[in-house]
Amino acid sequence: MIRLFLSVSFSVTLLVALPVPWRMAVAQGVYKCNAGGKISYADRPCAEGQSTRLPPPAAGVTPPEASAVATRDARTLVEFEKLRLAREDKIAREKAREQNREEARAERGRQQRARAALAHRKTCDKLRLRRKWADEDAARAGGKAHDAARRKARRQAEALAVECPA
Repeated sequence: MIRLFLSVSFSVTLLVALPVPWRMAVAQGVYKCNAGGKISYADRPCAEGQSTRLPPPAAGVTPPEASAVATRDARTLVEFEKLRLAREDKIAREKAREQNREEARAERGRQQRARAALAHRKTCDKLRLRRKWADEDAARAGGKAHDAARRKARRQAEALAVECPA
């Protein structure tokens, strides 16, 4: 808001100060040039044709519409400044929104990786437990059942090695 006030006050100051150089230019002299039926105005005498120096306007006299034009220009500048600030705010909000989206996307990725790691640990724990039970069953079994239990324990160990390498 302070920036808007400073900008507006600068703009109004600029508009109020603009007529001063115009008055100074007029005070330096304005020449009316008539060259071949064409009339033009310049700040120095004509190179060709007839030139007439116009008298300077009376001190303190400005064209009647100058005040209205300056006011209208000041309002236009204020409106442009408001539009510029609104556009900057919109860009800042969009940038913040995009940053929030990116952070949310990254957080979702972290959560998904954490869930996947947890599921993998759970699978590995189950395989370790099955291997342990298979080893216990093989130790207790006798005869033909012992060979089958050893085979089952070996297969459980292989499954664990494939799924969960050390």
